[in-house]
Amino acid sequence: MRKTDLDRYLEERRALINEALKKSLPPRDVPPQKLHQAMHYSLFAGGKRLRPILVLAAGEALGSPLEPLLPAACAVELLHTYTLIHDDLPAMDDDDYRRGLPTCHKVFGEAVAILAGDALLTQAFLILSQAGYPPERVVRAVKELALAAGSLGLVGGQAVDLEAEGQEVPLETVDFIYRNKTASLIRASLLLGGILGGGGEEQLQILSEYGQNLGMAFQITDDLLDVEGDFHQLGKETGRDILRKKATYPALLGVEGAKEKAREYCQRARHLALALGPPAEPLALMAEYVLSRRS
Repeated sequence: MRKTDLDRYLEERRALINEALKKSLPPRDVPPQKLHQAMHYSLFAGGKRLRPILVLAAGEALGSPLEPLLPAACAVELLHTYTLIHDDLPAMDDDDYRRGLPTCHKVFGEAVAILAGDALLTQAFLILSQAGYPPERVVRAVKELALAAGSLGLVGGQAVDLEAEGQEVPLETVDFIYRNKTASLIRASLLLGGILGGGGEEQLQILSEYGQNLGMAFQITDDLLDVEGDFHQLGKETGRDILRKKATYPALLGVEGAKEKAREYCQRARHLALALGPPAEPLALMAEYVLSRRS
């Protein structure tokens, strides 16, 4: 598979996920309309759909058909969208733009934005519970997603991220933030695809380690883009991490040091994907994609 093949693969999977997402929420005109409009606004504001694509790619690598994996893919994207809405709030990162559009709280107000995030989080578990797989697989998938989303996962990472602002912290603290705030959901995306796809424990362990490394690389490149990117590329303001004195790899290691760490994580992820055999080739190429992304 070449880069052009990966681009086509990503676009095809993105289209499948977007179609499935259209069925994942109550319609905009169902009461309470403003809440449902806010949920739709944020969910369909664009995005790479990387996490749900990883769900599909992990399941495909183990021989699963695509269609039954779509509820899990949608669940991950709903949960991810909730985190973005809440991250953008004034009490958190206080961002005015996301993907080139005004953030949810700027359009619908802070109270509705909070409720829209809450509703998306809840809807994610409803959809995942309806996945058409053996009950024991679904229960395990629900558990993994809940662990990734809670105080021992991304919420905990966000809490430490906020506590570390303006503080001199060691690299271990930044690792904790990255591992929990970002890598936990990316790792869970891989595990959901693997669990529902019937993976054995050795395969699930490889997917877990792959997701951990890919997630670390993704957050490092995200922080590098905040330093080197611009609004037109990212659809949001840059330089925010420096302004808020965030604890990041670029802040502690410098730009070149951070780039080297991202390369190391991506290389490990690629090798882990290759260990799953030819069906996992998209996962191997996605490690290169994360390293080279510009948005």
